[in-house]
Amino acid sequence: VQLQASGGGLVQPGGSLTLSCAASGSVYSVWDMSWHRRAPGKQRELVAAITASKNTNYADSVKGRFTITRDNAKNTIYLKMNTLKPEDTAVYYCNGRIATTSSDSGMDYWGKGTLVTVSS
Repeated sequence: VQLQASGGGLVQPGGSLTLSCAASGSVYSVWDMSWHRRAPGKQRELVAAITASKNTNYADSVKGRFTITRDNAKNTIYLKMNTLKPEDTAVYYCNGRIATTSSDSGMDYWGKGTLVTVSS
């Protein structure tokens, strides 16, 4: 099983960016998924999470600006980031609890990060 994140890049303050994270390989079921980030010199933090039934949760710092969604048919989550600020600069990682068989209780998988830089 692999989680592949993409969509990072350089964007000006106030701009928008959308990240994607797709699960591939021997995927039977994908449960909770989430985005995390690690800014330079800081610890990794949860940005947004979404359950299989599409209930969402956000860090206070991104509420109203970021939106997490998922396409269960594609085993993919997205993070739409609006009104980006320099303090949003970080490496963004996706995480998912994934089962590989019908009797599997699932394991946590992490994707390789994608860098988001917000700068003028």
